[in-house]
Amino acid sequence: MNKLSPALTLTGHGLVLREWTDDDLTTLVELFDDPDIASRTPLASPFDLVAARDYLDRARQARAELQRVQLAITTDGHKAKGEVQLNLARSTLSYGVGSAYRGQGLASRALRLMIEHAHKPLGFSRLMLEIEADNHPSIAVARATGFTLTDAAPDVVQGERRSYTLYTWALNLP
Repeated sequence: MNKLSPALTLTGHGLVLREWTDDDLTTLVELFDDPDIASRTPLASPFDLVAARDYLDRARQARAELQRVQLAITTDGHKAKGEVQLNLARSTLSYGVGSAYRGQGLASRALRLMIEHAHKPLGFSRLMLEIEADNHPSIAVARATGFTLTDAAPDVVQGERRSYTLYTWALNLP
């Protein structure tokens, strides 16, 4: 996976996906200090400036170690409205959109753009999502982007606040 450029910006589908910067710390708080995000993710809650700094530092470390790519979802290259992630080792994608920006198709468009990048130039032939059975908005995004539910047994993950039963959705790329 050494095909990652030092600074990654992806453009398409009416979006600009870009690296997070130090200027995004207050925006990270605005996006992720949300009860819906807290209930579906292992992110700190409350998600304050300290949590945002830790999150950004861990994202940069994971990127440097070629583990994960975490890009801010924007429509203009500036104001972040969410995030899309590619776990390079596990071939999994994830996404989150701030509550003020939901219902605009940002997650599905960002996912499509990241899928295109994962396929070419990175060379992935299969990508996966892990979604809880009652997470209907994420299931709708998965279906809209061509993912299908697999017959794999769900993975139960114990978080700090609760356990998550995650079902695997897959997309095979040509």
